[in-house]
Amino acid sequence: MTGGNAHSALNGFRAAWWLPGGHLQSLRRKFGPGVTVAQEGERLRLEDGDFIDLAWVRPGGEIAPGDPVVFVLHGLCGCSESLYVQALQHHLLARGIASVAMNFRGCSGEPNDKARSYHSGVSADADQVFRKLRERLPGNSFHCVGYSLGGNVLLKWLAETGGPAGLDRAVSISVPFDLAQCSAALGRGLTRYYGRYFLGRLQQDLAAKKSRFRETGNEVELALLEELGPLQDIASLWEFDDRVTAPLHGFADAADYYAKCSSLPLLAGIRTPTLLIQSTDDPLVPPASLPDPARLPENVRLELTGAGGHVGFFAATGSRLEQTVADFLVSE
Repeated sequence: MTGGNAHSALNGFRAAWWLPGGHLQSLRRKFGPGVTVAQEGERLRLEDGDFIDLAWVRPGGEIAPGDPVVFVLHGLCGCSESLYVQALQHHLLARGIASVAMNFRGCSGEPNDKARSYHSGVSADADQVFRKLRERLPGNSFHCVGYSLGGNVLLKWLAETGGPAGLDRAVSISVPFDLAQCSAALGRGLTRYYGRYFLGRLQQDLAAKKSRFRETGNEVELALLEELGPLQDIASLWEFDDRVTAPLHGFADAADYYAKCSSLPLLAGIRTPTLLIQSTDDPLVPPASLPDPARLPENVRLELTGAGGHVGFFAATGSRLEQTVADFLVSE
């Protein structure tokens, strides 16, 4: 599967003339306009007492035995309401395919109940939620789609498990395969503005969580956050990962976190049929960090375009991304 795909909607992809370059492609996906879809929310309790919120889209309001279900993982500072998630769920709905988007901890508009949050390697959370879904729908086939950070989580999960039982196919989009390289890129050139945006959002989320813990008297978890010390001077995403992400999630520092959670060195261990969708003009993912197609296992294929940005892929006729994803998931 490492070669091209004659049936891919991204074959010969050309960016819309009014959206040239990786930055405009990326910003178009973020700021819309975009389609929306009616989602049904559900809250799942995790084994540690925390919660994760899901967003279901069911054709006809139900899922029949044997029907496929697509499990969706969003990116950094995203959620189930992100336009790219809704665009996929809308497209799948039109094709009669059910989907469920998982909000990582603290990403559904409400702080989660633990000091720990989410990061690029939280494959254990994805696995736990997936197992709950499989228990509930044992007669259904599942696929998974991960965007950016969620794509890295997906690939790490696939490699760690050798392919979760019941997961038939997977697609990752605009993945930061090498977290150290991508973190460094977020501090350079125009891309540093993306880094500042992410940092601001993460700091806001952290402040909201502290306020929530004070209001609810969650002293144990608040103490874990207070142990991090003053954080107002953090100036980069790398520094946030070094002083917040790493200590909260059991890593020695940012370098340790990046080394242990990057999906790039794990790709050879993936056994599930998987499509990797990337663009060489992605402002958040340097081309040097992309995997070598020749070193991928036969069941993993890299679909690499010269345009498309970060989770963009807008041609003159609209986005090519959703069709490409759905076609791969339902192909024989």
